[in-house]
Amino acid sequence: MELKRHPSNPILLPDPTSDWESYNVFNPAVIRHNDLFHMFYRAQGLDWVSRIGYAISEDGLKWNRLRRPILEPVKVEEARGIEDPRVTELDGEFYMAYTAYSGQGPADYLTTPMFARSNNLLVWNRIGPLVRGEDNKDHFLLPRKIKDKFVAFHRRDDSIWLAESDDMAHWPEAEMRLIMSPRQNNGWDSKRIGGNGPPIPTEHGWLFFYHGYDDDYIYRIGVCLLDLEDPGQIINRPKESIFEPKEIWELRGDVSRVVFSCANLVVGDQVYVYYGAADHVIGLATCDLSELLVFLGK
Repeated sequence: MELKRHPSNPILLPDPTSDWESYNVFNPAVIRHNDLFHMFYRAQGLDWVSRIGYAISEDGLKWNRLRRPILEPVKVEEARGIEDPRVTELDGEFYMAYTAYSGQGPADYLTTPMFARSNNLLVWNRIGPLVRGEDNKDHFLLPRKIKDKFVAFHRRDDSIWLAESDDMAHWPEAEMRLIMSPRQNNGWDSKRIGGNGPPIPTEHGWLFFYHGYDDDYIYRIGVCLLDLEDPGQIINRPKESIFEPKEIWELRGDVSRVVFSCANLVVGDQVYVYYGAADHVIGLATCDLSELLVFLGK
């Protein structure tokens, strides 16, 4: 199966009149709350520092955006940007996972997985990192506690890991588990993988979207099914991807041949996958939820 591109694509473009989002807008988190779509997107402007913009929509296609960023760097870890948000609603609060990009690490590059909390989607208070001192990203919070613990996914090295916490401030290293690695089969996800948006709970398990690339550095999107009670257990991981760059605006941009999603939500009987295309614009792809479950053997 393959996700279907929406005919309105791309649905969000850079604003050439802006100082902070004039070059690229991409890799958005999207959440539906009070019958409105709320988008938190990564933007780059004249200084090439990534910030998080905010836009709102009634239909998920036409967006009204704030004139200024909703979140921008204030900490040392964030000196060179705030990247790739994912937003989870849990127990009446909203949690944003974002990557802090700093020049403090090896080879002048370090990414730190950070969290922030909000009760209104507009004001975000930083909680802290999931880990420090390693190149780590592609993290998000599960939209449900497991055995009274917060559960997060994150990318360590080239693989996807699971972490647990009692309070969102402490993530014990001893409880972190490797759950998924690249497949050494010269396939689409043979080089590196990472999580997309928070997974979707179904009666069959967690519907988990992830991205990967191969030796040609083509970013594609795949899906798998995880156990509801133990999301570290994989039920089914198909070999085929479900989405890859094909349109000219997905093949050419600031980073070519990339489709990268941080949001997958259910709207009616459809799954909406919002994605960054070539690190330059934002697109939307959809599919029937039932079709996706059939693809996963359910």
